[in-house]
Amino acid sequence: MSRTTSNSEMQYRVIGSTGEKVSAIGLGGWHIALKHVDEQLGIRIVRTAIDRGITFMDNCWDYNGGVSEIRMGKALRDGYRDKVFLMTKIDGRSKKEAAKQLDESLKRLQVDCIDLVQHHEVIRYEDPHRIFDPEGANAALIEAREAGKLRYIGFTGHKDPHIHLHTLEVAAAHGFKFDTVQMPLNVMDAHYRSFAKLVVPELVKQNIGILGMKSLGNGILLQSKTVTPIECLHYALNLPTSVVITGIDSMEILEQAFEAVRTFQPMNDEQVRSLLAKTAEAASHGEFEPFKTSSIFDGTAQNPDWLGEEPERIQQLMSA
Repeated sequence: MSRTTSNSEMQYRVIGSTGEKVSAIGLGGWHIALKHVDEQLGIRIVRTAIDRGITFMDNCWDYNGGVSEIRMGKALRDGYRDKVFLMTKIDGRSKKEAAKQLDESLKRLQVDCIDLVQHHEVIRYEDPHRIFDPEGANAALIEAREAGKLRYIGFTGHKDPHIHLHTLEVAAAHGFKFDTVQMPLNVMDAHYRSFAKLVVPELVKQNIGILGMKSLGNGILLQSKTVTPIECLHYALNLPTSVVITGIDSMEILEQAFEAVRTFQPMNDEQVRSLLAKTAEAASHGEFEPFKTSSIFDGTAQNPDWLGEEPERIQQLMSA
C-alpha cells in the first residue's frame, strides 16, 4: 500500500489508490504561523523543507485565522508550488459554507487547484451525515473537483476511531469513497481508543491513503518522559502511513524530522512491542492525548459558526 522509494534525505510513499507519491514526512501548516514564528521564518521553513525533499504540505482554512495559508501561499511562489502535493482542510458542513471556505483557501494559497481538500475535524457522529446531505459540504467539493479546483477528497478527525469508521460507512452508503483519511497515530494511541488498531486496518483493506498526525501530540506526548521525539516519529513511520504530518516551528525541529527519516528502519513485531511497553502505563487513560479526552483541540466546538447552518428542511423540523 505505502510503496516506498527514497533519495539521500527523504523516503517517498504512495497515497492509497491515487498513485500520487509524496514524502514520508509532511510539513504541518499550523506551526508555521504560531506567535513565536515570524513570517520570514515560516517561509524559510517551508522552502528549506521543499529544497531538501519534503513534498507534502498540510494546511487548513482555520489555522491561525488564515495566516498559515497566507504564509504557505507566499512560500509556494517562485516555482515551489510545482514541487509539492498541497493539502488543506475546510470546516464547513453546509454546501454553501464549504464552497466559501474553499474559495478563500485557494485565494490565500495563491493557487488555482489544491491537490487534496479534506473535511476537517470530523469529531461528532452527526458530522458525516451533514457532510453527505444533498445540501452538504461534499456536494461542494465534488463540484469543485469537477471544476478543477481540487483533485482529491479526504477527511480528518482526532476524537474517536469509531467516528472515523462511522464516517466511512456513511460515505459508502452514499456511494462515495474517500481518497485519504487523517488521524492521530502515535505511541500513546496504541493503548487508548486506538486509531491504529481500529481504523488503519480498514483503510489498508480499502486502499485509502493513511495520513498520520499528532505523532508527538504537539509535544504533549514528550511530557510523559517515556519516549524520544525520534522514537515517536519512527513509530508513526513504521505504520502503513502514506505520510506522517508533523508540526515544524524551527529549523532545529525541521532537522529532527529529517533525522527521523534518515535513521528509520522498519521495525519487527518485537521492536514495536518493546517501544509500546514504554508508554503503556502513561497512555492508559488518554491523559497525554487531550485531543481525544478534552475539547482544547476542537476549533469547531469553540467556533460553531464555521460549520455553517443546517439545511432549511432540517431546521423546520424544530417548528413542526
